[in-house]
Amino acid sequence: MPAAAPTIGSRTFQALGTFATLLVTDPDTLEPAYGLLAAELRAMDRACSRFRSDSELWRVNHARGRRVPVSSVFADALAVALAAASLTDGDVDPTCGRSLARLGYDRDFTLARQQSGPLRQAPVPAGGWRRVALDLDRRGVTVPADVMLDLGATAKALAADRAAAAIEAATGCGVLVNLGGDIRVAGQPPETGWRVGIAEDAGFEDSTASLEPRQVVAIRDGGLATSSTSVRSWRRGGADLHHIIVPATGLPADSCWQAVSVAAASCVGANIASTAAIVRSDRAVPWLDGLGLPARLVRHDGSTVTVAGWPADAESKGCQP
Repeated sequence: MPAAAPTIGSRTFQALGTFATLLVTDPDTLEPAYGLLAAELRAMDRACSRFRSDSELWRVNHARGRRVPVSSVFADALAVALAAASLTDGDVDPTCGRSLARLGYDRDFTLARQQSGPLRQAPVPAGGWRRVALDLDRRGVTVPADVMLDLGATAKALAADRAAAAIEAATGCGVLVNLGGDIRVAGQPPETGWRVGIAEDAGFEDSTASLEPRQVVAIRDGGLATSSTSVRSWRRGGADLHHIIVPATGLPADSCWQAVSVAAASCVGANIASTAAIVRSDRAVPWLDGLGLPARLVRHDGSTVTVAGWPADAESKGCQP
């Protein structure tokens, strides 16, 4: 008689403007694990929300060039964002806040996407990440008055990394944290690994329950992230827009890729690479291959390219998430 499949504890809820899914290999640890994840998400939102007037990021963006003392959570999130800019030669730049605001993403996305009228101001390039001064020892930040930070994707990925590590340390069980496609696993995984569905055409209101995965892969450690031009997309004055910005122009990336999924040692690393790949367009394949990062890149016609050992789509037929 075959052994019964192991029971996985799971919970899905809304957070950080997207869905959050938590899986643990020991269902008895689900509630304390959820408490740790929820606390991490609250802390990251208080630190890094561009739209909360009580957040640290709001204070930094409205300090008019004055030095602002910040928490360790904000300092870590900004350090990650600046490292992303350095690692990608500025293709992933946290000073795109004003660029996004000029394109209509100047409020919570649920509200921003409801506005469809023409834009009143011309696009503006990113303010320049090298102009941001972060003192990690004294936890102080200075941003020029004409620069607006948006920590967006890297902060969400960092939250996944931090939460998964905290849950594994506290419970000793295997854990998967999925924050709107930013995934981190830690601890001992299920016997066959964590089965992750890849859906490149997800919309803003989709969740893990509503998506039809195009491919299912198994991961045992590290992180996985998918960046897409369709998830946070909107229309203003007849123009189709999305949130992945080319810093040099302040405009959405005109990429040959609709979506890019990358596996890496951490969710932050995967997110940085997948976002940069959208910006780099046809230059992304040799770049990812040179880094040895397994990736799946999807063109707008649905055809795919895989690099660095990512399984071809046909290898996953018949799999279930």
